[in-house]
Amino acid sequence: MSSSGEALYMDQRLLEAATRGDAPLMKQLLAAPGDSDVLLGTTPRGNNCLHIASIQGHEEFCKDVLTTLDHSPALLSAVNNDGETPLLTAVTRGRVPLASFLLGCCRDQQLSETILKQDKHGCNALHHAIRSRLRDLALELIQVEPALSEAVNQSGESPMFIAVMRNYEDVFEKLLEIPSSAHGGPGGINALYAAARNSNSVIAKMIMETRPALASEEEGRNKNTPLQLATLCGRIDVVRVLLEHDRSLGYRFSADGEPLLVSAAFRGHVSVARELLKYCPDAPYTYTSNGWTCLYVAAIFQQTEFVEFVLGLPQLRGLINMQDSDGNTALHLAVAVCNPKIVAALLLRQDIDVTMMNKKTITPIMVLSGAADKAKTLNWNEVFMLMLKADPQDASSIAVIHNEVKAKVTISTREAIKSLTLTYTGNTSLVAILITTITFAAAFTLPGGYSTDPGDEGLPTMARKFAFKAFLISDTMAMCSSLAVAFICIIARWGDLEFLLYYRSFTKKLMWFACMATTTAFATGLYTVLSTRLLWLAVAVCVLTSLLPILTKLLGEWPILRLRFRLGRAFKSDLLNMV
Repeated sequence: MSSSGEALYMDQRLLEAATRGDAPLMKQLLAAPGDSDVLLGTTPRGNNCLHIASIQGHEEFCKDVLTTLDHSPALLSAVNNDGETPLLTAVTRGRVPLASFLLGCCRDQQLSETILKQDKHGCNALHHAIRSRLRDLALELIQVEPALSEAVNQSGESPMFIAVMRNYEDVFEKLLEIPSSAHGGPGGINALYAAARNSNSVIAKMIMETRPALASEEEGRNKNTPLQLATLCGRIDVVRVLLEHDRSLGYRFSADGEPLLVSAAFRGHVSVARELLKYCPDAPYTYTSNGWTCLYVAAIFQQTEFVEFVLGLPQLRGLINMQDSDGNTALHLAVAVCNPKIVAALLLRQDIDVTMMNKKTITPIMVLSGAADKAKTLNWNEVFMLMLKADPQDASSIAVIHNEVKAKVTISTREAIKSLTLTYTGNTSLVAILITTITFAAAFTLPGGYSTDPGDEGLPTMARKFAFKAFLISDTMAMCSSLAVAFICIIARWGDLEFLLYYRSFTKKLMWFACMATTTAFATGLYTVLSTRLLWLAVAVCVLTSLLPILTKLLGEWPILRLRFRLGRAFKSDLLNMV
């Protein structure tokens, strides 16, 4: 026991009894003379015996304590260092039967303040019950103390918001019946945002029927409304519910002047845009700040399906040649991102004007000169061919653009080729030296070994066989060609730029020849030593090795072959020399 004015620390025997749920020991301590306040003692963390028993889930112990002690209100209302009452402790630990019992005790003793108590994070028992998925307990808490629904924790979360985030429709419905219940969430969002996030149209409908003002609230960071969020996330069911209750929501702009159609185009949500236009046929489609339309945004973010959707709508036909604040059309932006599918879709429209200039007098085809970093891609070249076909009268200017871009690419390639060549020569020389070593060793370890017969000492035993002669010839060619490759790689390190630009094709051919000769040497040597039964193995190895370069070439040129097939007569092979 401590003196008056000091903290009353818990007796060690009571701590052990609460931890084990030993009610007889607790009663024995209570019956001892002079220890009437023994049950009010606390640990250094501020936990009394009810806190300890609640942590362990000893329901019977708590019942015995509260039925044998006159100070039960003091124990029920006691708060530990975390701001938790025994009820809060039981809820946070998931002790549902015990929490229900403690809740009943608080109700019977009219301890409303104890039930409403919030911990150091601002969460009450209802917050914790919903977050811990204790739905039955949450419903019981709402019935016993409806005022729990009004609390908001330090993060700005209300019990209703947490219930909607977890799609607990039964808990949400009970909370919605309380007129004073809070509905906020962190960062200025509300329960309707949570419904939009989860695509829960049932909850969204109930909110719109009872609290329609939530649809107009903007969250704190991006100033988006719930409908804006539903549009960005593609929650078509929630979009439909909100527009059914208030079509005017479809005509609103975000804080930075973005209409809903632009938000849908940004993510490529065609179904959302179709639903929006169903309720708002003349919904706004242009940014108020820079004049970008939904077609612009879909083109620049490469949402091909949305572009085709816009182009197929009669009411949005005027967007095809519409200019933004800089005078750019959608075709300007599509060419800038080098997306051939979008460019082709735009060019299919008969009313498109491919000669329109922006405020810098730049036509769409001229935009390609500013995309030189993409000139080595097939997309850039395909867009170039499409624009050349669309505006053949400007062929001379287009040729100038191609030459300018080619010059830029050549300069950048020259700057990078030395470092790339060092890596290439290092790898190639390593393989060449390895082949040289193998073929050199094979020349002295001949198949069949050397003869020991009188008069033929030291001569190869297979010297008169045709396969052996083929082995020697192919092994010699493999060794010489690989040595040549190794020497060329050494010369390549001298840094002659013009030499570096052209030597690689020669070394590739020479390395292929060395590999073929090595394989032939292996096959003929195998045939020489073994028998004709393995002739098929040698032939198969030679055939596969010879086909490998052909297959590699076909795979490498397959994208160009597809491009040739797709463009037909518009394909220009001479324009692909930068790829």
